[in-house]
Amino acid sequence: MRTTRRTTALVAAAAATMLTLSACGGDTDPLAQGTGDDEPSAPDTIVVGSQAYYSNEIVAEIYAQALEADGFTVERNFSIGQRDAYMPALEDGEVQVFPEYTGNLLQFFDPETTATSSDDVYVALQEALPDSLAVLEQSTATDQDSYNVTADFAAAHDLVGIGDLADVDEEIVVGGPAELEERPYGPQGLADVYGVDVSFEATGDTTVQDLVAGTVNVANVFSADPRIQTEGLVTLEDTEGLFLASNVVPLVGAGVAEEVASALDPVSAALTPEGLVDLNVRSTEEQLSSSEIAADWLAENDLG
Repeated sequence: MRTTRRTTALVAAAAATMLTLSACGGDTDPLAQGTGDDEPSAPDTIVVGSQAYYSNEIVAEIYAQALEADGFTVERNFSIGQRDAYMPALEDGEVQVFPEYTGNLLQFFDPETTATSSDDVYVALQEALPDSLAVLEQSTATDQDSYNVTADFAAAHDLVGIGDLADVDEEIVVGGPAELEERPYGPQGLADVYGVDVSFEATGDTTVQDLVAGTVNVANVFSADPRIQTEGLVTLEDTEGLFLASNVVPLVGAGVAEEVASALDPVSAALTPEGLVDLNVRSTEEQLSSSEIAADWLAENDLG
């Protein structure tokens, strides 16, 4: 008897609860809430981020304007900082689109990678990314480490590639950031890969000035640095893959990858190594804003 009474009471209580919920929610069935599509909907606004680096911000602005031209509402969150600052925001979905560089990004997720060529790095990167992130089509534009000499030094020693440094009959002094001395493509890498013995000078921010002044005769400079063009430097060809290829690529949240690809893949197809350097020159020499540079580039490439 006790069991029957207890069961009856529980049923009555449950019925009362259902009636109360129904009254509070009008015609909406509370048990049906959240039973629609399990996949989260795409955000109403796409947040585009950038590093605190003018070249990266220009590309981010190109992405932002291309997305707006394709009908997206875009919020800009530029100058976030380096990867340890912005990667959590990407993985958490606070930022959905970010210009990245394949080789450096691969080393962030897989420090032991042996990939060096553009295609191999791109494939390895796709495998190394967490499930929450994806990369779209990469561009041919790169912003990677490179070794450079002055035009006079190249002409005097008949230099085309890094390996030609082995035939130079004077001391070779390589300048670059302090960490280059321990990097796999630093002095030890030059010796192991190309048989080139060098001494090292930590030149930091003055690397290009020191090269032009003759303090060093080989300089480690990012390939899209506009000073390569404005100072008439010669980039030595890396035929043996000492440096990881670092092609410019959109890093995006996996949930919006398919949606934003139609706007961003054409940007990657049009962005060339020479074009990236020209964008940087317009920033450093012409002192134009990122928005002006991006708008002009998109119009010139029929993407605006």
